[in-house]
Amino acid sequence: MKLSVVTTLYQSAPHIREFHRRVEAATKQLVGEDYELILVNDGSPDESLDIAVALTDSDSHVIVIDLSRNFGHHKAMMTGLAHAKGELIFLIDSDLEEEPEYLAAFAEQMRCGACDVVYGVQQQRKGGWFERVSGEWFYRFFKVLTKTALPRNVVTARLMTRRYVDALLRHEEREVFMAGLWYITGFSQQPHLLTKHSTSTTTYTLRRKMSLLVNSVTSFSNAPLVSIFYVGVMISIVAVVYISYLVIHWAFFAKALSGWTSVMASIWLLGGMIISFIGVVGIYLSKIYSETKQRPYTIVRQIYAKR
Repeated sequence: MKLSVVTTLYQSAPHIREFHRRVEAATKQLVGEDYELILVNDGSPDESLDIAVALTDSDSHVIVIDLSRNFGHHKAMMTGLAHAKGELIFLIDSDLEEEPEYLAAFAEQMRCGACDVVYGVQQQRKGGWFERVSGEWFYRFFKVLTKTALPRNVVTARLMTRRYVDALLRHEEREVFMAGLWYITGFSQQPHLLTKHSTSTTTYTLRRKMSLLVNSVTSFSNAPLVSIFYVGVMISIVAVVYISYLVIHWAFFAKALSGWTSVMASIWLLGGMIISFIGVVGIYLSKIYSETKQRPYTIVRQIYAKR
């Protein structure tokens, strides 16, 4: 099979039929009939599954993978890639914010550039001020904490070779952060500038973005653990200096110190830092706990396809 198109479904009912129509036109223009369209239903609460299954009756190229519940966008993408059989794999979101017609331009750039991946990059980050600012700070924090410079403003849309996807699927961690995995898998990767439309409200709230930041940083760096050591050394140095000051003051000055404020401030400061440090260690322990159990990151309930 020459081409696999992979997408995920979550509250995608309004877009599925048009997405299918446009993908069908783009793929047939590129590879004829030798393609498959894999739709991964990530526990969508709307009619996405019913609409997708109906497409399998009329189009033998469509394969629907129904997950047993909502596992998350990144894990659903990895599940779709694991089921793809094509020599080339085109990964894209189904909400039409990224145009399926980019496939032709991606394929042409891959052919001319002799690369393994062509990935989409927004010319200007879409959305309101919160979405733009939070996205920018996410990449800044990630770079500072992990020393890994991810490409800015990347989108889901990307065309990949078979060997790259096979290498990508060798990552078996349970806490999946796709942007990081795309980057560290390596191979020759080239960006393609595009415009991402705004067809729906983002499901990545501040809480989800903070959770994603914590997960991504702890998955790709031990910087938080190392920083605990250095902060502890700094506190110890400050404490030694302050104790020396108290001893000298007690030995050479008769006036007693009124240290209630400093003592209480120190107790609250150190107490808060100790709790925070325990929390950082706890996050890493929880990730170790999750990895050692080796649970599957998704569970497939049923696969629908026209026989």
